[in-house]
Amino acid sequence: MSRRHRHEEPEEHPNETWLVPYADLLTLLLALFIVLYAMSSVDAQKFKEMSRAFSIAFNSGIGVLDQSAVVMSVDQMTNSTDMIRLSGGKGTTSEGAREAEQEQHEFEQLRDQLSQYIQQNNLTTQLDVQLNHSSLLIIISDNALFASGKADLTPEARELGQAIGTMLKNFPGYEISVDGHTDNQPINTFEFESNYELSAKRAINFMRVLIEAGDLDPRLISSTGYGEFRPVADNDTPEGRAKNRRVEVSIIRKFTNTEAVEALNVSGGSVSGNAGENAGGNE
Repeated sequence: MSRRHRHEEPEEHPNETWLVPYADLLTLLLALFIVLYAMSSVDAQKFKEMSRAFSIAFNSGIGVLDQSAVVMSVDQMTNSTDMIRLSGGKGTTSEGAREAEQEQHEFEQLRDQLSQYIQQNNLTTQLDVQLNHSSLLIIISDNALFASGKADLTPEARELGQAIGTMLKNFPGYEISVDGHTDNQPINTFEFESNYELSAKRAINFMRVLIEAGDLDPRLISSTGYGEFRPVADNDTPEGRAKNRRVEVSIIRKFTNTEAVEALNVSGGSVSGNAGENAGGNE
């Protein structure tokens, strides 16, 4: 009698593949609730300060990761921004403030020397000195320097240029710009085809006197002729044209940040008479 082998059917187990996506869903929900809880617990003031600090850093060109530490507090970032603003991007706050203060002292000293020279030589109607956030500006009326339509310095103008150059000698290292200006009266002579040539030649001649008298570094001084295209007064009147005919000598600040200058209580404006109030010559 032959045996029959019976094949036992395997026991059926419930399908549990649904557990995998269910577990993933629970993990995501847990993460969501954690994030929501964290958002509801944020200190609004701290978040506002952090936002302001990042805004200051990015707008002023400061890299927030430029510090030695990767994580920086809000106070550190704000203080770092203030330091760079005051020092003009150079060194620490104290170092930059010292340099800016020293520069301000030198500019005030030079301004006072020029003002004293103007008063002693009765030049209040021909010279004007202005100290502003970018430079110390010396404005000289053309009739204090040149004959009408000419670019050669008069003996008095040469003496004036030598006096200014001697003063500048005591303040080395600053860039100096000498700019010539005329009124809008046309000129066309054998020597000068237009006011451009006249104003440029006048600026060059006065610049040479400054360099020679003050032994100035030629690499730091330049001259430009603007002709009649940068007037400071109306050319419709003789008085206005007289003000426009001028030579400007600008001693350029190394610290040009307005906030830094205001922090040092810089007071701009004129300290002597108005240049060019007396009319003289057409050019």
